[in-house]
This record gives sequence, C-alpha cells and structure tokens, in this order.
Amino acid sequence: MEYRKIGNSDLELSAITFGAWAAGGWMWGSTDRNDAIKAIQAGFDLGVTSIDTAPIYGQGDSEEIVGDAIKGISRDKLQIVTKFGMRWDLAKGELAMKSKNNDGKDIDVYKYAGKESVTYECEQSLKRLGTDYIDLYQIHWPDLTTPISETFEAVSKLIEQGKVRYAGVCNYNVAQLKEAGETLEIVSNQIPFSMVNRGVEDETVPYCIENNKSVLAYSPMERGLLTGKMTADYKFEEGDHRQGNKFFTPESIEKTNAFLAKIKPLADEKNATLSQLVLRWTIERPGITIALVGARNEKQAVQNAEAINVKLSNEEIQFINSELENAGF
Repeated sequence: MEYRKIGNSDLELSAITFGAWAAGGWMWGSTDRNDAIKAIQAGFDLGVTSIDTAPIYGQGDSEEIVGDAIKGISRDKLQIVTKFGMRWDLAKGELAMKSKNNDGKDIDVYKYAGKESVTYECEQSLKRLGTDYIDLYQIHWPDLTTPISETFEAVSKLIEQGKVRYAGVCNYNVAQLKEAGETLEIVSNQIPFSMVNRGVEDETVPYCIENNKSVLAYSPMERGLLTGKMTADYKFEEGDHRQGNKFFTPESIEKTNAFLAKIKPLADEKNATLSQLVLRWTIERPGITIALVGARNEKQAVQNAEAINVKLSNEEIQFINSELENAGF
C-alpha cells in the first residue's frame, strides 16, 4: 500500500481508503453486517489502514460496524475518519432530505453544525466506534444556518481535548474553505470526483493544490458505474439512491460502457480489473491525494486494495485522458 500525508499534518492515510457508506446500508438497499466487517478487515490485511465513515450512514450503523471491525486491532495502526453535521435525530438547521432509515421508517435529515451539536456528535461517534479519538473529523455538508467560525471553534476545542487530531471538511467550495481556515487549520476537503464527474477540477482542486489541502475523492467509481458491470437495463433494489440519478440513465450507462471498452485492453495488459485501473488513474490525478472506495464483501475489498499494484506510465495516463475526451467526458 502507499500512504500519503494529509495537508500540513503528520497524519498519513492509505491511498486507497475504505469508504463505509454502503456498509451502513442506508440508501444502498441493504447491508450484511458480517460481510461489511469482513470487508474492512480484509482491506486492513492488505494495508488499507484508513476507514472513512459518518454517523448518518445507517443512522449510526456504519460507525458501529467499523467499531466492531477494528476491535482487537492496535489503534495506532488505524486512521479513523468520520464526520458530523447531518442530524436525523434533531430538527434543527436546514432540511437536507426526507429519507427512510434501514427499518423503512420515514426520517428527516438536517444539515446542522451548531457548537453544542458538534460536541454531542463527537461523543456519540467515539462511543459507536469504540475509540477515544478520531484522526480526521470532517463537517459532512456546509451548514448555511450556522456561522462557519462557530462550527470550527467547537472542533478546535475537541482537538484541545485530544478527542480529535485534525479537522477536515466535505463538499466545501473555495470560499467556504477560506472562511473555515480563519478559525482553524483545515487539512483536507472530501469531494466527489471520478473520471466522469470532474467539475471540482475547475476551482476547488487547484485551490487545494496551491494551499496544501489534501483532496479525499469520494465516489471515484461513480457508485459502481465505472466497474463496467452496469447494463442499460440494470434494476436497482428498493431504496437504492442511484435510481433516477443522471449517471444511471440507460444513455449514460451505454456512453460510459463504450468508453470503458476502449480502456479495457490496457487493464487486461496489466492483469487488472477495470475498477483497479480506474482507481489507480484516480490517485495519479493532480491534487487527488486519497480515493475513498466502498466494498460490501471481502472479495471487493481485496480487489480495491490491490489497485495499488497497478502501475501507469505518463503515456498510459495520457491515453486514458484522450479516450475520456473523445467520449465527451
């Protein structure tokens, strides 16, 4: 595995980091707890020492699964990355979405990061994760109802108390990053990035490169689209958030698969899967420090971790970039 330094901190994360959203089941149809635990452990055995989760993933389920998976592993060999600022148990802030929990009950999810909420959420996360500190604590989405300074003063206190090591953000634009940085040093920004979704390269990634903020790319496989296993008539399980998403229309799936067919011979030549080629390309992209990748079982986790073994020359990266351009991505 390769390990990469996060911003100006002394925190290093595995270049392939385990993303535990799907492990929580919420918005993914369902989850198998034992499979998820085995997936995290299988990744760890291959050097995936960093795990990214959030309270909202399964309304605590994902963090509890991570907590179970890491029992018995020496804490200093792990990097636990989690989030705050999405409340399903408190109607405060800005309504983010109406959803259903894993039991099928209706829930309202709010973006809220007031200081008392940040402190409360941290305590709850520590309990669920079964740890006494979080390596990287990130606001999940901007909360437009709370001053950014108030939110990060609360995080700053948690750092002073030793409950958090470093502060990060998710889904922040450049103006929000600058404002947060006036209160506390922000070491990273977790943002969506994939071969077919590169809008963040216009402004956010260049700012992060210039100011030494690490970019943690989420959905680098575009939620399964870039595996090459999706077909235009794919049927999603009830509760799967991909249904109706613009990337999963029959036209988008066909267009993506036509592009993937062009780069598949390169994957074959490297004895790699398409997914492994996509992941390696992602972490070679300028400004992208870490790829966050989900896995529902051991096999997927092993395949993700082994993407690190794929080596790409500048010419091969250029070939993939040209094919992306030719395909209209």
